[in-house]
Amino acid sequence: MLSMTAFARSERLTEWGTLSWELRSVNHRYLEPSLRLPEALRVLEPKVRERLSARLDRGKLDGTLKFHAGERAVTTVSLNRPLAERLLAVAQELQSLTPQSTPVPLADILRWPGVVSEPEPDTGPLLAEALAGLDTALDDLIATRQREGQRIQQLLEQRCTTMADIVAQIRQRRPEVLAYQREKLLTRLADLKVEAEPSRLEQELALAAQRLDVDEELDRLDGHLNEVLAVLQRREPIGRRLDFLMQELNREANTLASKSADADTTRAAVDLKVLIEQMREQVQNIE
Repeated sequence: MLSMTAFARSERLTEWGTLSWELRSVNHRYLEPSLRLPEALRVLEPKVRERLSARLDRGKLDGTLKFHAGERAVTTVSLNRPLAERLLAVAQELQSLTPQSTPVPLADILRWPGVVSEPEPDTGPLLAEALAGLDTALDDLIATRQREGQRIQQLLEQRCTTMADIVAQIRQRRPEVLAYQREKLLTRLADLKVEAEPSRLEQELALAAQRLDVDEELDRLDGHLNEVLAVLQRREPIGRRLDFLMQELNREANTLASKSADADTTRAAVDLKVLIEQMREQVQNIE
């Protein structure tokens, strides 16, 4: 099981300079990568997205690639002498027309398009190194997701066990609760000094027991808890399915609370809702 929350960083020293990747992911309904690449390496973006989608299924991921050029990356430059001479001649002509003005700086001449040129570098090896660095960062990110996923899985399993114990305690107390309700009804009739027909009394008792019957809710709670434990063992994205199961567990706990006829069952239903909410918060981070 994988978490969607993780961070990873990789750095590669190459003969062209230093390449460093930072990957940061948080929970999201789908895979949503946001990339920041140097302009010279922006051609990599389609391949980067392809690699991310091949290994990740969900999560909002921020990926940043930084490149610090080394000595080899500094290429030779050449001067377009005819163009530079024409620009200098124009600058001198302007200077003669306005003797009071400041001479045109050489830096401005050099910045003129086409005055200085440099050969197109061979970026193929650099691109390959950048992708290799991405693979290293992805390996680290997924390993972190796995470690966090294992921790979340243990927490979920512990809470499932606690919830199953609570459900078992509620089921064990059902005969006692029903007997108490029967005694309560008989006592009320006695206080009112009303003599009810035995058949009518049994009918009222049966209706009261039916209104308070939570066996179906308890069975569904057990079924959902078993399904959660089974889903946790799957080797596939399970976040959405677990989120659905949390909704179903919460629905049954609400129904249990509404049918409760004693304080102990009400407290147990509240405990279940607290545990379900804790699980739901953890499930939001599962891929």
